[in-house]
Amino acid sequence: MTDATPHAGADAVLHRLNFHLPEDRVAQTGAEPRDASRLMIVGEAIEHRVFRDLPAFLRAGDLLVFNQSKVIPARVMARKPVDAHGHGGGSVEVMLLRAEERPELGRHVWSAYLKPARRAGNELWLGGLAHEGGHRAQVVGELEDGARLLRFDHDILPHLDDIGRLPLPPYIDAGDSDETWRERYQTVYAREPGSVAAPTAGLHFTPELLVRLAELGVQTAHVTLHVGAGTFRPISGSVADHVMHAERWHVTPDTAQAINAARAEGRRVIAVGTTTVRTLESAWDGTQVQPGEDDTQIFITPGRPVNVPDLLITNLHLPGSTLLLLVAAFAGEDRIRAAYDAALNGEYRFYSLGDAMLLTNVRGEPEAGSSPE
Repeated sequence: MTDATPHAGADAVLHRLNFHLPEDRVAQTGAEPRDASRLMIVGEAIEHRVFRDLPAFLRAGDLLVFNQSKVIPARVMARKPVDAHGHGGGSVEVMLLRAEERPELGRHVWSAYLKPARRAGNELWLGGLAHEGGHRAQVVGELEDGARLLRFDHDILPHLDDIGRLPLPPYIDAGDSDETWRERYQTVYAREPGSVAAPTAGLHFTPELLVRLAELGVQTAHVTLHVGAGTFRPISGSVADHVMHAERWHVTPDTAQAINAARAEGRRVIAVGTTTVRTLESAWDGTQVQPGEDDTQIFITPGRPVNVPDLLITNLHLPGSTLLLLVAAFAGEDRIRAAYDAALNGEYRFYSLGDAMLLTNVRGEPEAGSSPE
């Protein structure tokens, strides 16, 4: 498992980057069409564009790296068993988190939040009771954060489309139907099921925009990082005490080769989203990106250089978040402060369904004017 502890001074950076975000600036719906969202170009100067203008800032030979993970319908209503006297059958809300490799517990094990919580040995039926064609799960363990380990009788993933709902972020008013959100809260290139939150920087891309980029000579590659529920967790205390949830990543040999070739030839690598950055940095061995699959808890904070991508496309993040620290590490604290001031003054929309930024990597070099630590 890849790990990285926060750099000393991260608490001070987070404090300096703190800001008040009015509730109405958190986007409740995405732009229509997707590439009509706003795009802030953040470099030595700040430029305000729309996302469909992205090709104007890229060039032939650039390599866009996307996270192709697909959001699964992980929120499922379950029922407690009914005994011979007809007692039981109460409802339990299940939020599946991820498939777990726990050979000591058997196959088909998932971590999940249960509401109300259940004890080890308890059974649940998802999607209906036994006579209704439901799927049996047994609680076989408990994790430190209160999540439970569920063991199913079979692979539950293929059945989630029928019995589950999309796990929208808690700040979104899910007024539309689940079918509407299954299209809207998913990138157009999503392929690998496993995330419980969307890699949201990719939501701005349309098939037409991808064609325009290809015609320009921009190349593409794909990685997979299954986004976990921890993406919603703010830093509530000291940065050093914040625990990053483990997330599974995968880089194929072809993708690693494409990235390493681009870097060797002096072509730019552009990460689409912070999950792509975390994947590339987890696969970085000090000289190049290695293919592989593993869990990562990497925590990227100012003071730690981001080695692989040259540019980053990302949404606007919430105050007090790990992602705000990541973009400060990538682009520099001063530029991020200026960019967020411009976003707040310029009516940009924040977070998962909001607007985007294109950031340039400072490679860990301190900017003039940065506060000393």
